[in-house]
Amino acid sequence: MTAYALTQLHESQGQSLWLDNLSRKLLEDDGLPRLIAEYGIRGVTSNPSIFKKAIVGSDLYTDDLAECKRRYDEIESVYEHLVVNDIQRACDLLRHVWDASHGEDGWVSWEESPGIAHDAAQSVDAAHHLRDLVDRPNVLIKVPGTIEGIEAFERLIAEGVSVNVTLLFSLDQVKRVFAAYRRGLEQLEKSGGKPSEVRAVASLFMSRVDTLVDKKLDAIGGERAESLKGRAALALAGMAYQHFREVFEESDFDRFEQLGARPQYLLWASTGTKNPAYSDVLYVENLIAPRTINTVPDATLEAFADHGKIASTLKPRIDEDREVWDALADLGIEMDGAVRDQLLDEGVDQFQAAFDDLLAAIEES
Repeated sequence: MTAYALTQLHESQGQSLWLDNLSRKLLEDDGLPRLIAEYGIRGVTSNPSIFKKAIVGSDLYTDDLAECKRRYDEIESVYEHLVVNDIQRACDLLRHVWDASHGEDGWVSWEESPGIAHDAAQSVDAAHHLRDLVDRPNVLIKVPGTIEGIEAFERLIAEGVSVNVTLLFSLDQVKRVFAAYRRGLEQLEKSGGKPSEVRAVASLFMSRVDTLVDKKLDAIGGERAESLKGRAALALAGMAYQHFREVFEESDFDRFEQLGARPQYLLWASTGTKNPAYSDVLYVENLIAPRTINTVPDATLEAFADHGKIASTLKPRIDEDREVWDALADLGIEMDGAVRDQLLDEGVDQFQAAFDDLLAAIEES
């Protein structure tokens, strides 16, 4: 498959490719416009780890960093004003996609500070602050799928703020997020707001799930456990997609659609394969379905362009996914319990560590 063939993915399968990367180098070298034109990239996601990698050791931020440190006393404000230009430029480069798709794609995600992941009120305030700072209609504010984050998400939708709910690792989280989205839309409508002007996606992480579950299966041992390795994340995705269809395609959501609201698409995150024994396009080839998004790292995008296959793969697997889901439960692996809790805690901690390291590097520069 050629890279250009990826530009047909949305048209042929109804799935959007977003890039899981953002840096000034990508913008300065015209890398993002090329990926939009030649690889069919229709959105961008970022997180503290991505910005840490982009900024530390790069001389492209030197002048702006010095200026920001002169103007702002708090190091977090320095960071925000340092990267907001990158967010704005990416938004502007994707604006034609946003316009042409009527807000389905063309979004750029910017994550809140991980330090407020368990504070709903601060999460709401921070989302408004970051959105106002970017001052672009196609920015998504990333809020984590903690209990407090989901509470904040509902309030933000009710207030007309577009959100990417991130760090989802379980079917239970997906169900709670979709329910919060509907409640938020109801409140937005009642307050006189326009559901057509808000967008939300739900980022369900893939490779991190398999990494943890495979370790648990190794500890259990036996032929049955071995046969389930590398299948937990795809089963989770299949179950989540089935729930998406029940909530947004087979229920009364059409009432909101008549007001211009969009379903909350599932976004497959963490799609770079971590286990070298698995296909490097495992979480791309096997997650193709209409009204979904796959956010891919650069290496995974290149691999899929080189040897990936485009075909509808998610919808035909419903029975198989249920079997895997039930088999994991039979072995005592609690996907909506211990697995979810551990991955969510680790996800927040990892982003917090990257954020702290980034702020420390900025302060020392």
